[in-house]
Amino acid sequence: MSSFIPGFNNTLDPKAQFYLELAEQCAALLQGQRNLISNTANVSSLVYHGLRETPTREGKPVNWVGFYLADAKKPAVLALGPFQGKPACTEIAFGRGVCGTAASTSKSIVVKDVHDFPGHISCDPASKSEVVVPLKAPNGKVHGVFDIDASVTDAFDDFDRIGLEAIANLVAEASDF
Repeated sequence: MSSFIPGFNNTLDPKAQFYLELAEQCAALLQGQRNLISNTANVSSLVYHGLRETPTREGKPVNWVGFYLADAKKPAVLALGPFQGKPACTEIAFGRGVCGTAASTSKSIVVKDVHDFPGHISCDPASKSEVVVPLKAPNGKVHGVFDIDASVTDAFDDFDRIGLEAIANLVAEASDF
């Protein structure tokens, strides 16, 4: 993978550097593997531990990283996929909560305070902020979402969104749906 993520104009920024390196590690994990469960399991673990250990996120602890995947048997429902963190909601309808809204609009959502998001679904009351990125196939079809939660408000910004979108795109390109 090249050391470039669209949207990062200043690649000398420590947070941008962190996401560039994390994306390279993800690309290496995904290389030669097409299985969606294997890929989302490894990426959720790598991202969870990476976000918890980097000094660029000091004071903004991540408490959940994982995937919700479109359920082939239930149209417009996201089913819990591989994740790191406490147990989570097992199904989320498209259009409900942050994950369902990101899936139905096909747009990433950064939520500074989950209590301010209309219809937020509280799977873990410790979660205070969230970023959700749609997992899109090259044709634009949404196959799921990449969901990251933190236990403090205002834990995510555009650097996080851009970096996590790049990682979600790597997973989508490397996986068979």
